[in-house]
Amino acid sequence: MFKPIPVAIGLRYLRAKRRNGFISFISLASILGIALGVAALITTLAVMSGFQQEIRDRMLQMAAHATVSAFGEPLDNWQQAVDLALADPRVAGAAPYVEKEALLNGPRQQPAMVRGVVPADERTVSVLGDKMVAGTLESLEPGGFNIVLGRELAAWLGVGVGDKVVMTIAEFNSTPVGAMPRVKRFTVSGIFEVGYNEYDRSMAFTSMSDMQRLMRLGDGVTGVRLRLVDMNQAWDVARDLATKLGGMQVSDWTTDNANMFRALKMEKTLMAILLSLIIAMGAFNLVSSQVMLVTDKQADIAIMRTFGLSPKGVMQVFMVQGSLIGVIGTVLGVVGGIVLTLNLENILFAIERVFGVSLLPEDVYYITGLPTDLKPEDVLAITAVALVMAFLATIYPAWRAARTPPAEALRYE
Repeated sequence: MFKPIPVAIGLRYLRAKRRNGFISFISLASILGIALGVAALITTLAVMSGFQQEIRDRMLQMAAHATVSAFGEPLDNWQQAVDLALADPRVAGAAPYVEKEALLNGPRQQPAMVRGVVPADERTVSVLGDKMVAGTLESLEPGGFNIVLGRELAAWLGVGVGDKVVMTIAEFNSTPVGAMPRVKRFTVSGIFEVGYNEYDRSMAFTSMSDMQRLMRLGDGVTGVRLRLVDMNQAWDVARDLATKLGGMQVSDWTTDNANMFRALKMEKTLMAILLSLIIAMGAFNLVSSQVMLVTDKQADIAIMRTFGLSPKGVMQVFMVQGSLIGVIGTVLGVVGGIVLTLNLENILFAIERVFGVSLLPEDVYYITGLPTDLKPEDVLAITAVALVMAFLATIYPAWRAARTPPAEALRYE
């Protein structure tokens, strides 16, 4: 009695038993379709966000938040750059480095990016020292010509701690027989593993002093790497430091890895669009069930019209009834998706135990378990999309109901 008439009738139609059981079945299929689509979309986006977060965290364990370097030339005043950086409260650590691509030769050959570092300073900008699986980072002493390799790189070269590798760089010396590349023998003093293939397979570290001697840079370095208190301020901090030094080149972790982050974002967007089709299928089922309901309720519509309910009121009746089906499906999907996401890792482990399989082998994915990141904004966006689709699905059937002529509907009753 206290509800508007279209709302009251729409709620009554939702609760009432149908004479045609097939209409009830289609309505139930609509609810389940929308719920399944919403739950699948929430869970999938949470897993993709979790993997993105895991990849970013592992990458930033080794990557600098920001880098300051000279334009294609050695940076000679690097000590001044380090001092200026450490004087900034936004900077947690600063470390000079010398970097060069080289060819490493052991029993087998493999190209790698070799970075000369100062072990004590490197610990302030990366977790390399904590990721050693053999040897120590402190073994990179000046003049020792030791080298630390990623686990995958060492496996590809076929070497271990104590073995020798020959480093060849594209810096040429003039000799009586012509220009020859610079070659130096290094001793493997350590192996690290960070769980990120780009570093484990293609990175090697040695003493900064040894790299300076090999490349004949004198006291110059390639640049200065910075680790910040808040990595989202990377660009601003690096730009401020470059302005103080004058004429410096600036890069940060977002620009250095822009292509990868763009690819991950595009993959997540495309997956969201594809899975939204499941919700759309539920909405199409809702259209079918509402059209059949309108046909089944021809006499009721005619009676409501003769009692004075306007075409707009008739339209509202079926829009309320259809929208409520969409709301029920969406709510069930949101609850189911959140519960599934929060328990996904336990479900994964249960499947592995029951069937005796490993769905995420650690030696392939470098992770144990299934990372998830349930973002409220993703859940809200999915909920909004599902509700809008359900609402739009009710417009055409409700419009057909509003156009029903009372006399024609009651002629054969």
